[in-house]
Amino acid sequence: MIASTIDPTLPFIDLHRHLEGSIRPGTVLDLARQHNVPLPADDLEGLHPYLVATLPQPGLMAFIAKIDLRITVLANLDACYRIAYEAVEDAAREGIDYLELRLSPAYMARPHQLNPADVVAAVADGTRAGARDFALRVNLIGILSRTYGLDACRQEFEALVEHAEVITALDLAGDEAAWPADLFTDHFQRARDLGWHITAHAGEAAGPESVWLALRNLGAERIGHGLRAREDPALVDYLVEQRIGLEVSLTSNVQISAVSDYVHHPLKNYVDRGVLVALNTDDPAVSNIDLSHEYTHAAQAAGLSPAQIHQIQRNALEMAFLTPEEKAQLLHK
Repeated sequence: MIASTIDPTLPFIDLHRHLEGSIRPGTVLDLARQHNVPLPADDLEGLHPYLVATLPQPGLMAFIAKIDLRITVLANLDACYRIAYEAVEDAAREGIDYLELRLSPAYMARPHQLNPADVVAAVADGTRAGARDFALRVNLIGILSRTYGLDACRQEFEALVEHAEVITALDLAGDEAAWPADLFTDHFQRARDLGWHITAHAGEAAGPESVWLALRNLGAERIGHGLRAREDPALVDYLVEQRIGLEVSLTSNVQISAVSDYVHHPLKNYVDRGVLVALNTDDPAVSNIDLSHEYTHAAQAAGLSPAQIHQIQRNALEMAFLTPEEKAQLLHK
């Protein structure tokens, strides 16, 4: 049942959800047993603290470690297909009408030396099957995981290009502080030449200069998180003037200790200043949340009024990487 703070006359949309952070704990355990992958515990109760952020983590990379464990069970392409299908199923069960699901194919391929291009194909197949079976519209966003450096990102980009027809947008994620966005200018120029939309993680683990780099060097149309944009008033003004959307994930921001709690999150300040923002889950299986939680609990705890929460729901449709015709279809679902 969708709670009253969610407007049933508007589409319910998640624009920032990582496939790898959506893998069910039960699936991790099942795949590990199938493929003899060692885990730190052999039951769900024992695995829980290794897979779920039960307490705020000391930083982004500590949070990502819980995703790192998940991908160790992706031993073959069937596993990649399965987690994509299940991610769509879970989103549909949440009442989501449109999902942008992002994946890092080289990151997923790394533990078992899979072919990253084949990973893209398997995920696309699983997503397509899930979208058909659960009547949910899904678009895929490819990620360059900068944590592994420039050469690895070039290889990851080529894997995505091999299946360019299933990719809607390109994202830059991973260790933002160590690998600034301007190192990846050429990758994103090629992506724009292919007609892909552009988003980028920025202003989460680095300051407002990281957001500026994503905008100026990558051509970002949206920013993932953007927490520290508020440190530069000129940047906030630019976001407002250019209608650059921020993909906000309240709970994961608290869990990586980017903010101390919901109350101190900049979301309300952004909304009050007219920044285009949408609520998203980020890594729902790690955070142990769904999108309704972000609307009905996290947003209210962050100080937003019902009217502001409804506006955020409308913003998500405006920010979606869809054509005007596709947005109209979603609006009249």
